[in-house]
Amino acid sequence: MMSYRRVAAAALVAAITVTPLSQANADADGESLVNALNSVFGAHKGLRAAHTHGMCVKGNFVPSSDAAAFSKAPHLNSKTPVGVVGRFSMGGGDPNASNAQKDNVRGMALHFDLGHDNTTDLVLISAPVFVARDPDQFLKLLTTVATKDKAKIGEYFKENPNSTQQAQFLNARPIPASYGTVDYWGVHAFTATNAEGKKQVFKYKAIPLAGDVGLSDDEAKTKDADFYRPELKDRLAKGPIEFKLTAILGEAGDPTDDPTKLWPEDQRKSVTLGTISITGFEDDKTCDAGMFDPTNVVDGIEGPENDKIFPMRSQAYAVSFSRRQGG
Repeated sequence: MMSYRRVAAAALVAAITVTPLSQANADADGESLVNALNSVFGAHKGLRAAHTHGMCVKGNFVPSSDAAAFSKAPHLNSKTPVGVVGRFSMGGGDPNASNAQKDNVRGMALHFDLGHDNTTDLVLISAPVFVARDPDQFLKLLTTVATKDKAKIGEYFKENPNSTQQAQFLNARPIPASYGTVDYWGVHAFTATNAEGKKQVFKYKAIPLAGDVGLSDDEAKTKDADFYRPELKDRLAKGPIEFKLTAILGEAGDPTDDPTKLWPEDQRKSVTLGTISITGFEDDKTCDAGMFDPTNVVDGIEGPENDKIFPMRSQAYAVSFSRRQGG
């Protein structure tokens, strides 16, 4: 459990001292992955390497009556609303990414203010899977796409069908009409521990209370490239944008080490953890002062042990943060 400022400071240190994730992944570390992202999307001074196009928001989180029995995490046991600072974003590293892109994920990242200068983070995207099983595969994907060689790219996807699942999921659905009308998932499996020591493996999902609302391809063509910002402004003028935060409960055999593998969500039970309410915009400088780190967890929530993508994200975010701070 780290404060936002301590996360930022740790990121700068980590970016300087970053080491390979393992001997087996000697080529895929935070530095090489950020370089590869830059080779695909370009390096944009002062901006994130990934989820570059976005906006900072604020609000609160109110835990459900079932949350405390699920985990002893402080934000799930709070008797008062927990303040949040968040960021909605488009996937990828294009600072001018169109909000009408169909095969691109939307992101929702949150800092929960736990008091006494402490936070915990939640990082979600609008698809239940990632594009690579491990850092090596992610690096290979990025470096292949960077060649712009259609034959090489086609061969990569033929040999790595798990990297196509996210795009297939997105293309099978309408373009989200708003950041506030799309489902968001956590692609990693966490373990919750309650006050009695009971453990439960789970994945996060945030469900918009306004419903899952999309646009047809023709409707999206009539929109400005950055239509989400005015849409969000109009939506917030009518009241908070709310999401039901749930935990999808894992069962024996559900993979916890590969974020490209789907859980059979329609066959799994879930627990409602609480309600996320986005109440307004926040100055982008607030979000840019640190990073949203999925490994920044608290007592009562543990990250996956054998998911190699999970620790890679913290390393890559630290490198990206250092560079946009001028490091």
